[in-house]
Amino acid sequence: MIPRYSRPEMVAIWSPENRFKIWFEIEAHACDALAELGVIPASAAKTIWEKGYPIFQSGKVDVARIDEIERTTKHDVIAFLTYVAEQVGEDARFLHQGMTSSDVLDTCLAVQCMQAADILIKDVEELLVVLKRRALEHKDTVCMGRSHGIHAEPVTMGLKFAGFYAEFDRNLARLKAARAEVATCAISGAVGTFANIDPRVEEYVAKKLGLAVEPLSTQVIPRDRHAAFFCTLAVVASSIERAAVEVRHLQRTEVLEAEEYFSPGQKGSSAMPHKRNPVLSENITGLARLIRGYAVPALENVALWHERDISHSSVERMIGPDATVVLDFALARLTGMMDKLVVYPERIARNLNSLGGLVFSQRVLLSLTQAGVSREESYTLVQRNAMKVWEQGKDFLTELKADADVTKALSAEQLEALFDMNYHTKHVDTIFARVFK
Repeated sequence: MIPRYSRPEMVAIWSPENRFKIWFEIEAHACDALAELGVIPASAAKTIWEKGYPIFQSGKVDVARIDEIERTTKHDVIAFLTYVAEQVGEDARFLHQGMTSSDVLDTCLAVQCMQAADILIKDVEELLVVLKRRALEHKDTVCMGRSHGIHAEPVTMGLKFAGFYAEFDRNLARLKAARAEVATCAISGAVGTFANIDPRVEEYVAKKLGLAVEPLSTQVIPRDRHAAFFCTLAVVASSIERAAVEVRHLQRTEVLEAEEYFSPGQKGSSAMPHKRNPVLSENITGLARLIRGYAVPALENVALWHERDISHSSVERMIGPDATVVLDFALARLTGMMDKLVVYPERIARNLNSLGGLVFSQRVLLSLTQAGVSREESYTLVQRNAMKVWEQGKDFLTELKADADVTKALSAEQLEALFDMNYHTKHVDTIFARVFK
């Protein structure tokens, strides 16, 4: 992913230096297990750690040298093993005993996905803190609720923030489950039968790396795990977009109930100096499209030939870094945007009252039915007065009071009592208690 949409900590997970460090640890831990089983000399395992680990741990691995070897071998794992042999010496012959390339590649990918998930989980936790604070801040800021983009009935700005909180709380659980799903180790050798390596080696390496043992790995870890992981990232991205779209709509000039923070010196347009555009939320919307796009190839990777093929490999080399890097960036951007989002209570109140009381139409409808009027007739009475507000700019309560058919069932005092904004917010505390436990 390009630097514009990248953060260093996540990028580092997918760097060659980190990848080769994980590869080395997989091989070295396997050697320790093999030494305990008496398959290779303990002194060889010790030498491999002593001579190899400082190079990979320090990040001083010569990536260019490995790439040079690969140009000849046309095989990345063999190139890596050749490089390690150059550093370790004769004892390097005990590396990769009974293993196949997928044991290294798949187990490494599991570690990288686990590391990436840890960052994403932290990102969501930080977002939740901001959303909760903004929800409590605006719990009682009554605003217009909309369906189909049209004024419906009152809600509060706090409920909007609380709704995002509840969704990302679910996403937090999804990310934790996805992390567990993808964090498995395979050290089972060619076609996954352990013919040339003891299953206890796999158990040892898995424990050292903080992974679970893959119950049956063929020659690769089954890709339904990875599909679940990337689909989870796509769901999180869709939640990000939902929040971004809400901000974009609220910032429209005709609405302007909330606005992205516009910093001193910021410019909105190269042509129109007055512009203050929702660039952050629009950017997030675009990034969400990318992340969802990575889910489809991950799903298509599930169906591999027999015990293995490498049709998944090129896909994962791309979507692994890109999906996690972009999601990390998007979550951080959403957190910053929500943290500084400017809310305009006066504009909210103006919009709330802009339709002359139509937002109370359902309450009038229900009251008419409770007063003995059929639902069909009640609907007709309310709608014919509501249309005068839409088409002629009339005041809804005034029109209802002037309608003899309405006042047969409800007095003027009863009608006035129905136009109480607090009626719509009486259960906000209950909803907040549910969301924030």
